[in-house]
Amino acid sequence: MSVKAKACNACQRNGRITCRRTRLGEPCLKTYPLECTDLLKRARVAFQAGRTLAESFRLAQLEAVVQMLEEHECDFVDALRRDLHKPRFETVVSELILVKNEAMHAINNLKKWMHPQHVERNLSTSLDECLVVSEPLGVVFIVGNWCSPVQMCLVPLVGAIAAGNCAIICPSESTAHTAELLHRLIPFYLDNECFQVILASTNDLPEIVELKFDHVFFTGCKEEGSRIAVAAARTFTPVTLVLAGKNPCYVDQHCEIATTAQRIAWARFHNAGQSLVAPDYILCHADVKARLVQALKCCLMQFYGPDPRESRSYSRMVNLELFNRTRDILWRSGKVAVGGQVIEAEKYIAPTILTEVTESDPIMQKDIFGPVLPVLTVSSLDDAIAFINKQEKPLCVYAYSCNTKVISRLMRETSSGSFCSNDCVLQSLMVALPFGGVGASGMGSYHGRNSFDTFSHRKSCLIRSTRFECVTYLRYPPYEDRNLSLMTWASTLSQKSQGWCQIL
Repeated sequence: MSVKAKACNACQRNGRITCRRTRLGEPCLKTYPLECTDLLKRARVAFQAGRTLAESFRLAQLEAVVQMLEEHECDFVDALRRDLHKPRFETVVSELILVKNEAMHAINNLKKWMHPQHVERNLSTSLDECLVVSEPLGVVFIVGNWCSPVQMCLVPLVGAIAAGNCAIICPSESTAHTAELLHRLIPFYLDNECFQVILASTNDLPEIVELKFDHVFFTGCKEEGSRIAVAAARTFTPVTLVLAGKNPCYVDQHCEIATTAQRIAWARFHNAGQSLVAPDYILCHADVKARLVQALKCCLMQFYGPDPRESRSYSRMVNLELFNRTRDILWRSGKVAVGGQVIEAEKYIAPTILTEVTESDPIMQKDIFGPVLPVLTVSSLDDAIAFINKQEKPLCVYAYSCNTKVISRLMRETSSGSFCSNDCVLQSLMVALPFGGVGASGMGSYHGRNSFDTFSHRKSCLIRSTRFECVTYLRYPPYEDRNLSLMTWASTLSQKSQGWCQIL
């Protein structure tokens, strides 16, 4: 991609550079801002000048993030209402408070995180200083997602700021009002040379990534994540990918059905099911299924009333494309036990529970970003574990049981980005817990100290002097067996030291 590429007349009038299509002689269907390249250059200059390195600068920027959220809470609530019909309660709790907690945690711990970490030494380096220094990567690119368009942009940004980086943020084009709000507010509150927002199409992201950043942080679906990873690989740019996955939820015979149903229903249907961490399907025993479905039905009545369409606590699908996709999957899978109503003009899909679902149904083959919850039956815990392990590794695994042995087996014998027992989603909201995927659900993690580490290079440093050459001369040729014995003795950790390493 080159800023010298010839733009069509419309693009030139709008100050934009064309997409790949125009350069190939095809109609100009997508464009992205010309200023992206300029912003990257400005950020590099600011970073190389050391603008972001001082602890005082990082603290000031983190405090500005908190101030922005506090002073514009109503604006964020309004933007998310217009984009997703999202209730104020959900916006404040799952978006604004989460980001503020991340920022305050970073503010309170930044000095400790920035301090070099000393490591164990052997005899030959006992008089030297061995330490690990966390240094910023440079200019990072953060791509948010429409499921949680504020926190999925700003939580990674908190980590990037704390680690001393410059950052360019790209909110999802699907939540246009939230993206425009971030585009307007971030330059007003944060350093204009170091932190900026671009508004770009999803199709343009690979080309933007090829501009060469020092790290790319992406949250979204597997298909888009794959394109981002391929583009980043061309310039050897490291990536963090937090990807969607089919998150299983096992419900044991021995559990509190009423509480289980409440927690699952909240997790699956908040934000109209548009969540990376919501349970995608339930695995339960046949003798539990009827009671669980009935309890879920009661919860939906309690949460949203007899007609969820009229509820002020229920969201809408983000766009018609996702609405149509979810509706088609819903109609071709299982049997509707609860819900199933759709209204295209409002992008409304009622909270829906499906039964008689088979493993080959479309809803079990694709990630669900909508208010649909399939319920499948298994004959035993062993079958549930086998079923989960046949699928690609999910972002989350959930388990409900009063039996601690059941919980332990599921945690130990399945692999996922995160695990939570007797609740859902909360493990992804905790500042102290790393959150990220594994295998097909992503790579890398963030939140709290893990965000700081994600956007840092942990540089190994050995600080030596030219003294004690009477010892170090042993490594020089000509090589003698006696010297080798002494070098082996001086360089090898003792059993006690190795034990301490394992404990630490």
